[in-house]
Amino acid sequence: MAALQSSTLDAVENNQEQLLTQWIAGLEANGATRNVKEQVLAQETREFLQLLVQGFKGPGGANLAAADWEAVRRFLEKLSLSRAQMGHDSHQTVYFIYALKRPLFALLQSLYSADPATLAEELWRVSELLDSMGMHTMRTYQASRENVIRRQQEELLELSTPVVKLWDGVLALPLIGTLDSQRSQTVMESLLQRIVDTGSEIAIIDITGVPTVDTLVAQHLLKTVTAIRLMGADCIISGIRPQIAQTIVHLGLDLGTLTTKANLADALKLALTRVGSDLGQRA
Repeated sequence: MAALQSSTLDAVENNQEQLLTQWIAGLEANGATRNVKEQVLAQETREFLQLLVQGFKGPGGANLAAADWEAVRRFLEKLSLSRAQMGHDSHQTVYFIYALKRPLFALLQSLYSADPATLAEELWRVSELLDSMGMHTMRTYQASRENVIRRQQEELLELSTPVVKLWDGVLALPLIGTLDSQRSQTVMESLLQRIVDTGSEIAIIDITGVPTVDTLVAQHLLKTVTAIRLMGADCIISGIRPQIAQTIVHLGLDLGTLTTKANLADALKLALTRVGSDLGQRA
């Protein structure tokens, strides 16, 4: 991509304040400044415009892939991540770049009003560059957004598998919702780690809040119980409702090796008895 005219570079460099004012006005008018503090926006736009001027002056011309534009690419990646974390959509994020087109084009039209051919060439080069920046911003935004969503999902999984210490030597894990492969792995890791940390002898897994128990869920439970026993502890499954019991029977699932109780209270009573607590005997 050919370099811009020196007169274009001078015009952009000498009219930065005007460009910034018009640029920010365009961003605000199109809702691209949501949740962005005024001083932060002012700093971002000023920094980007300065990087833009520096890039124009480099030997790479208006080629975004050139080494001269490395700082700009890093800036756009950082911007994409911050906008994704703020909850901006892709349009609002990319518009940070596209809102600069109008004031830049107006500046070039004023500069080359008497030279239509040069105006067309400069507009094309600037437009190509900003479009490339917009595409780069879009790609990095999508990657950043996917990372944010993945991290949120992991945090939700951790929050949905709380391991509670009910008594010395007794842990409880109440499950709510569907138990899929990913969540089952998180359940197993969290529970096993807590058994190690607390030295507990018994773990109660309460499935009162699990809507259905199918073959896959039963397999996950069996694997978790097996892992707990390999750690030298025992496991009790509570919350076996009549509907779930019927489903297990109809599926022909073999849960004969599991210790099960109808509710958490009964499971806790059994656990306390096993650890030798008087409360378990009196309950």
